[in-house]
Amino acid sequence: MPPDGKVFKPKLTQLERALMSNGMRVGIEEKVEIKKAVLLGLQHVLAMFGATVTVPLVVGTAIGLQMHEIALLIQVVLLAMGIATLLQTTIGSRYPIVQGSSFAFIPGLISIGSSLGLAAVEGALIVGGIIEALIGGLGIIGKVKKLFSPLVTGVTIMLIGFSLAHVAVKYTFNFFADPSGASIPKATLIALITFATTIYVALKGKGTLRAMPVVVGAFVGYVVSLALGMADLSLVKELPLFNLPKPLPWGRPVFDATAVVTLLFAFIVSIIESVGDYHAISAISEAPITNQNINRGIFSEGLSCSIAGLLGACGTTSYSENIGLVALTKVASRQVVQIGGIVLVLFSLIPKFSGVLASIPAPVLGGLTIALYGMISLTGLRLIKDKVELNDRNTLIIASALILGLGAPQLPPEFLAQFPKIVGSILESGMAVGALTAIILDQVLR
Repeated sequence: MPPDGKVFKPKLTQLERALMSNGMRVGIEEKVEIKKAVLLGLQHVLAMFGATVTVPLVVGTAIGLQMHEIALLIQVVLLAMGIATLLQTTIGSRYPIVQGSSFAFIPGLISIGSSLGLAAVEGALIVGGIIEALIGGLGIIGKVKKLFSPLVTGVTIMLIGFSLAHVAVKYTFNFFADPSGASIPKATLIALITFATTIYVALKGKGTLRAMPVVVGAFVGYVVSLALGMADLSLVKELPLFNLPKPLPWGRPVFDATAVVTLLFAFIVSIIESVGDYHAISAISEAPITNQNINRGIFSEGLSCSIAGLLGACGTTSYSENIGLVALTKVASRQVVQIGGIVLVLFSLIPKFSGVLASIPAPVLGGLTIALYGMISLTGLRLIKDKVELNDRNTLIIASALILGLGAPQLPPEFLAQFPKIVGSILESGMAVGALTAIILDQVLR
């Protein structure tokens, strides 16, 4: 004891007090010691990294991009998501929400990229982002959200996962890179090891490791791919260490009406998911939520999607994984998430890093996406289970929307060509067909 007889109590930082107490936490407006803030910000990046990088990898491989083009797509995606995160935490909702690549955009991006090219993707994201920003800026969310009931949202989310099922299987057997099937034995082994690792970490992992099954699965699958000669690192040697991405890397934007309509339903799903995330982070961080927070958040996401279009990236949305991380650490500091956004921007300036990610073979993606895409569908199913009464009316709507949403994309291209172009584009998207069916029936069958 010290001479004055008082018990010495070490001074604890705000972060240490929060982590030692079940009830205390670091609030949104509070700051954390910079060293710890950087570590916590990096943890946010790791939590969203696997899913965010998977989107450009999936899209780039599916539409037949060369490896250096996929590396560029990853690079601009990281930059766009870093900017989006900083915008969301400054002029947007101002909640500690990380923005990442949205899986809802994948079917539309593949469809547009395959038929019209990435310049049309740029144009569709720019226009769609402006529309989303206007929806937020004009406060329209409250007026139209009744159309997107849990029934409609659940069916739409289910169809996102279902529409990607064939992509996961093709990745597993390396179909896109080797349609002849010569690499099937190696590809299958890599995919199985990646899948098993991902599942094991998700179910049995300890602490922080359990929150990163995609990152760990990708790492193990990549190491196995190197050992089997399935990963090509030649591009990494060619790429510079530092480079600033240039706007419109895929050329002047093509503003095609059918491309915009194709992505419109992805924007709707993204908005619905984000509004739910705003409520979730509000409850976890014990911060008030108002229509202004929601409208500003959607405005920010729309603006970020337009910026993503200008950068040649993919669409952005709020990430539920990171909201869970806030709950786990009890640190809701906006400063921490902003540092995470800065880390993403810094990663985007290192092309060699993007080159390593671009060299991940398709079977690794197959092993990752088998479970990942299935979980997307189950998220929609869980929403219906928890929020929708399965009476005759609702069961009929769900069944009709699923059958039409799954069946319409199976129509042959030559048959779809007989429809007006916009109608044909809608029919190609199971998500769009299912969402429209559910919305119409939900409003008509009162």
